[in-house]
Amino acid sequence: MLYIPLDRAARRTYTRQIYYALRRKILAGELAAGEALPPYRELSRELGVSKNTVLTAYDMLTADGMLRSAAGSGFYVEDGVARRAPAPSPAERHAAAMSDRTIPDGVINFDNGQPALELFPRGKWNRAVSAAMLDIPAAALGYDIPQGRPELRQALCGYLRRTQGLVCGPERILVTSGAKQAISLAAECLLSAGREVWIEDPAPALLRQLLSFHGARAVSFPVDGGGLDPASFPPDGKPALIVVSPARQFPTGAIMPMKRRAALAEFAERAGAYLLEDNFESEFNYDAPPVSSLYELAPERVLSVGTFSKVLYPSVRLGYLAAPPELTAPLCERKRLSDHHTNPVYQLALASFLSDGTLEKHIRRMKREYRARRDHLTDCLRRQFGGGVRVSGGASGMNLVADFDGVRFTDERVRELLRCGVYAAPVEREGRRTGGLILRYAGLTKDELTCGAERLKAAMDRF
Repeated sequence: MLYIPLDRAARRTYTRQIYYALRRKILAGELAAGEALPPYRELSRELGVSKNTVLTAYDMLTADGMLRSAAGSGFYVEDGVARRAPAPSPAERHAAAMSDRTIPDGVINFDNGQPALELFPRGKWNRAVSAAMLDIPAAALGYDIPQGRPELRQALCGYLRRTQGLVCGPERILVTSGAKQAISLAAECLLSAGREVWIEDPAPALLRQLLSFHGARAVSFPVDGGGLDPASFPPDGKPALIVVSPARQFPTGAIMPMKRRAALAEFAERAGAYLLEDNFESEFNYDAPPVSSLYELAPERVLSVGTFSKVLYPSVRLGYLAAPPELTAPLCERKRLSDHHTNPVYQLALASFLSDGTLEKHIRRMKREYRARRDHLTDCLRRQFGGGVRVSGGASGMNLVADFDGVRFTDERVRELLRCGVYAAPVEREGRRTGGLILRYAGLTKDELTCGAERLKAAMDRF
């Protein structure tokens, strides 16, 4: 059956939504010339709309010359209608994985790194933003403090102490436009051409790109069930920076035990290196206890980075960087030269969310929802693949890793996934040469997760 997403809150009628969805599929060649459309009665049952709604959409496409009707037989795609675009190169396929906007409509995108945006409390956020706009000092509507509003930095101190055991004063916190800017500022401050930065393997492709952009030489060290192991470091190594995610390694989900954390802090002290602690998705823990920040072990050596893109919404562009005292001033200067400041109205709205407990209440709700989605996806995979799939990395975060009896996902196999209406990023994209797919589930509904697992099975059957 055709996958046609219907937006129940949209102003556009269901008839128009079905019409435009089918029109796009025909023009893109997803529905080939001469191909029969599903009987309108069946499609209406599948979509949960009336038969006349679907039939009217079919009639509109027939009037446009995109379908032909055969009496007693059904509707078929007309010849010569599709406008096929050239197939993207493998490099463009990898670029598509970084943005769901380039994934074709109707594809179940397991590389969608967004939170469940439909559950974000827009009304409460809107009221907090409106109140901030009314209360903000007039001077702050000009060029504001590069380091960030003091109200937010103070609120962050309490939030980080409660959730991560990270104890520092507001003078050590820098408000950034997301974690990406925080990492970029740290790289600008600590790295130069040829300097070594040590990273995990696998690690997010975007992290590799950011570090490469700053001319650093990245050296990868494999992670295991306990994350990065300092015992694998060369004892005479002299990295300028070590990027690590002890609370929740992406994409494997590994959590670093305290013994390794202590060894990592000791190595950084001996080598004169800084540690960049990326707290990526660590707010969402389900079957594992919350993990305290690495910052508490070596506050003079650790830069702790976090983002609110996953707990609020990505376009809010709010993050933070807790830094050692000697780096605060140079980081603030680079922030000033970069974009001067992050939106002060949104900063004050977030400060309100943190101070009155709204954010933590929202996170608790999302943890319950994401746990349910994770469990649903796991059940769907086992129903489709039985013992042929091994699921790991789901104790926390917003993704899991699925290994299918050692199958490696080449570019051609990824293209086959897309042909079957599903996309997922191989673990190999993040560095490690191994099998497995990274399945992000937080931004997908249970119906989409069910459909995605079915399409994965259909694609795998064709390998």
